[in-house]
Amino acid sequence: MVFSSHLFIFYFLPLVLLLYYSCPQRGKHLLLTLLSYIFYGWANPYFVFLMMGSTIIDYICGLVISQQYGKKDINDFELLEKGGKRSKAQKWAMIISIVSNLSLLGFFKYFNFGVENYNYLMSMMGVEGWDTFWRITLPLGISFYTFQSMSYSIDIYRGDARPIKNFTDFSCYVAMFPQLVAGPIVRFQEVSEQLRERTHSAEKFARGIAFIALGLTKKVILANPCGKIADSVFDSGSIMFMDAWYGVSAYSFQIYFDFSAYSDMAIGLGLFFGFVFPKNFDSPYRSKSITEFWRRWHLSLSNWLRDYLYIPLGGNKKGNVRTYINLGLVMLLGGLWHGSSWNFIIWGAIHGGMLAFERLQGKDSFYKKLPAVCRIAITFIIVLFAWVFFRAPDLQTSFNYILSMIGLGGSDDATGLIGGLIYQPYYLLSFMLSAVVIWFSPQTWDFTRKITPVRAGWCIVMFVFSLLLLTTQSFNPFIYFIF
Repeated sequence: MVFSSHLFIFYFLPLVLLLYYSCPQRGKHLLLTLLSYIFYGWANPYFVFLMMGSTIIDYICGLVISQQYGKKDINDFELLEKGGKRSKAQKWAMIISIVSNLSLLGFFKYFNFGVENYNYLMSMMGVEGWDTFWRITLPLGISFYTFQSMSYSIDIYRGDARPIKNFTDFSCYVAMFPQLVAGPIVRFQEVSEQLRERTHSAEKFARGIAFIALGLTKKVILANPCGKIADSVFDSGSIMFMDAWYGVSAYSFQIYFDFSAYSDMAIGLGLFFGFVFPKNFDSPYRSKSITEFWRRWHLSLSNWLRDYLYIPLGGNKKGNVRTYINLGLVMLLGGLWHGSSWNFIIWGAIHGGMLAFERLQGKDSFYKKLPAVCRIAITFIIVLFAWVFFRAPDLQTSFNYILSMIGLGGSDDATGLIGGLIYQPYYLLSFMLSAVVIWFSPQTWDFTRKITPVRAGWCIVMFVFSLLLLTTQSFNPFIYFIF
């Protein structure tokens, strides 16, 4: 079930809101958890048991870390001392939480990748590989909820958040459907106090409506047409120079509007239930460097990688060489987190290499002496080249596409036909409108801070128009579901 569907907008969401606001305060988390399980299990009910298993393991590990396991009366926990000594049991509970989540993620996300590479190596040696019958279906959102669930154990172990007392409250945190299958990755420390006490207000609800209206607008009016352009170009056998740049630019717009739209709608839905989720995008294509790009793109993931991986590895505290290694390693793992493919690893390597390069150049870099518009353009071009590996189905297609981008691509009799599809007025208008929104319009987060009558009217008009347009679109993917 996706947010930009009639099933969700006209049936599931109204039912959830009716039940939630009719339910007594003590039962709201239980109700929200059950409804979230229905939402998550809509496509495949068996996936719910995986999430339940991860939830139970981390809750028990949290009890051990907080030294409450086995007690009949579980107290309302206090923060553990930061930097304080931890017992063997606490350390083992921390290890079990991390290993179990990473094992769950690793098996379901990378088993097929491992089999494919094993079979490739065996074929090179003339040995028969594994039967291709063994294929694992990737559960929706597993990359997101395992990171969230794991952050609970890490946060309470470090003393960054108070452990949670009620299992239902913790289950609600892990399973909450607004951010369950595609983020933002809400760390426990960010909502721990909200799970204990939060307010429901007309102001939050109104801002939530605005977030959802603008998110749906970005998804339907901008992301979907740009996605159609990108698919047409990337699926072509051979493409011309301008078509290649047009296609990858359209994909960069699609993935931004697709994911930021989902994040906007997730934040808006959270506000309906009294939760304030963190901002997930900060106009990333306005960045003047790759370093700045990762301070603006997918903030919940980049902050998670920084706090739970980069800093524990030593960050920038162990010399320049170690810093460069840490940056590269974190981005390689970030690429692999997105998908089990060498393309994603190369995508991560490009970003990791640029982060290290920019840090090596320092303040004296010629890159930083250029006018702001040039730095933004250069950064965007680097991001575009990296997006090729993110979007293309395999390495060969990626390299062929890049050859087309630098004017060395091949062509055939059908190469020119793609123009008749992608340069239609509707697609050109959507593409240009996307560029205007990306580089000149206010962000959703800022636009919705104060809901004036004019802004409310704009949101209503765009929401209705998006719903009408949605009825005519057959192309409506949420591409981050596959990550």
